[in-house]
Amino acid sequence: MIDRRALLAGLSAAALIGPRRAFAATAKDAAGRAVPIPAKVARVFPAGPPAAILLYTLAPDLLIGWPRANRVEECAYMLPDICARPEVGRITGRGNTANLETVLAAKPDLILDVGSTSATFVSLAEKVQEQTGIPYALLDGRFAGIAGTYRTLGELIGRTEDAEKLARYAEDTLKTILDRVAPVAAGDRPKVYYARGPRGLSTGLGGSINVETIEMLGRNVAGETQGGLANVSIEQVLVWNPDVIVTIDQEFAANVRSDAAWASVKAVRDNRVHLSPKMPFGWVDFPPSVNRLIGLWWLAKLLYPERFPEDLRTLTADFYSRFYHVTPTAAQIDHVLAGRD
Repeated sequence: MIDRRALLAGLSAAALIGPRRAFAATAKDAAGRAVPIPAKVARVFPAGPPAAILLYTLAPDLLIGWPRANRVEECAYMLPDICARPEVGRITGRGNTANLETVLAAKPDLILDVGSTSATFVSLAEKVQEQTGIPYALLDGRFAGIAGTYRTLGELIGRTEDAEKLARYAEDTLKTILDRVAPVAAGDRPKVYYARGPRGLSTGLGGSINVETIEMLGRNVAGETQGGLANVSIEQVLVWNPDVIVTIDQEFAANVRSDAAWASVKAVRDNRVHLSPKMPFGWVDFPPSVNRLIGLWWLAKLLYPERFPEDLRTLTADFYSRFYHVTPTAAQIDHVLAGRD
């Protein structure tokens, strides 16, 4: 997921050119590292998309820029001036593009990474922090850890009260939904296939961050094999014969019902192929960040409509107001729920 050679080479070129900084205290990140907290945090560099989204939801004013520039359509659901901030590249993730000299030129008080806390990412964080003098915090990107991640970020940037409000929303959402689904025996839960790509033949294996919310509520048909994203064959999908298909690809969703290769799949026969909302960020995945909280409600209502009578439109308006700082219009909610770009 990261090109460590290229990044560390960049670090060598940028070594020890960061300014000396004043730190008020330290806080432990999700990897157990003691991260120095700047006396004042005014500028934060996101290492990848999950970090950018998390920071935007809590403290949009601190966000230096985005790993990739947002589209006009996406900015309709966010604070316009923040959404339009520049593309700064990414330090981690697929196709990391941030040059370390660019990171230094942005003069961040903190670098924020949300995702894996494995040894690879800890090593990278240590190198960047040591050679640039910029504190680098690694936060837990797992869906179940969202509340704790908000609290740690709140401590790092001095926004503990605001962080607590979002953390409690996350905790309440998980508790409400999981408590209602808990009485359903594992073997009685719907079999779900997560389809990515225009042909629908990329999916998330068991334990993949891309299917965390699906695995909380249903049975991931690809879950017997542990891993990340993987390509599969249509023959394998036919063997799995899912009850429900969830996709993030408009082309696949538009064509699957008329594709003879998929015709015998139970989910297709029963018209249970669902295109996930994705504006301004995906509700199931892409990227896997706090945007999945509203997606958990969507999935719950899809899989267990009798257990979730809440109005999804009301839930959507409330979530967008709290987390994206913009209250969508009725027409915008229609657009989102239709899964349109």
